[in-house]
Amino acid sequence: MTTQELVSIIMPCYNAEQYIRDSINSVLNQTHQCFELIIVDDLSTDNSINIINSFADSRIKLIQLTKNGGAGIARNTGIEAAQGRFIAFLDSDDLWRPNKLKTQLEYMIKEGHSLSYTQYQKFTQEGKGKLVIPPNTVTYNELLYCNVIGCLTAIYDTKILGKQFMPLIRKRQDMGLWLKILSQCDKAYCCPQVLADYRTDSGMTQNKLDAAKYQWKFYRQELNFNILKSTKYFIGYAVKGIIRK
Repeated sequence: MTTQELVSIIMPCYNAEQYIRDSINSVLNQTHQCFELIIVDDLSTDNSINIINSFADSRIKLIQLTKNGGAGIARNTGIEAAQGRFIAFLDSDDLWRPNKLKTQLEYMIKEGHSLSYTQYQKFTQEGKGKLVIPPNTVTYNELLYCNVIGCLTAIYDTKILGKQFMPLIRKRQDMGLWLKILSQCDKAYCCPQVLADYRTDSGMTQNKLDAAKYQWKFYRQELNFNILKSTKYFIGYAVKGIIRK
């Protein structure tokens, strides 16, 4: 099965000169070549713009914001400009495997899924890290406990869902978008292959306390859950976090 459906790939960029060339090349090397790569620069002060402009490919579309607004605004600007049936996301330091789009699109079209995600490999400069294998499906209620959808792996179908935008919050923008989509459909589905590589900083220690505080804030302020409902999901979030260690 083959498809020539246009995919709009949204890539926010801010001071990404170290890795963005590799990220762009991972898109250009796709076996599915019917795409537009919309790079939204969030007022970079390094050499990112020159690197982007060095690619002589009309499918790469650069949008330069005049004010630094964060990843949520950058992604939404890209979604607004998108012309494709399918919307995909790739950050400027992450990578796709060459068959990512082809494999995932064929899976979505064959099965009629409106939102899908894939397995992915974490890596650092020193080498490979954890292989992330999410569940085969996830519902709205299940996602509230844990965001199992890697943003770099997600694709949604605007023919079914229309254009869907990320909430303008400091963190968890992708989780907010998946929840919005899952409130309109029954499940999101995993294409069971490793199709992307997620870069992590081996020298960075994640502040678990700050992450937990923001998760609570996400339940209370973004989703407007009451104390009891927020507590229910926060306990589940904490337990799943311990299990994932």
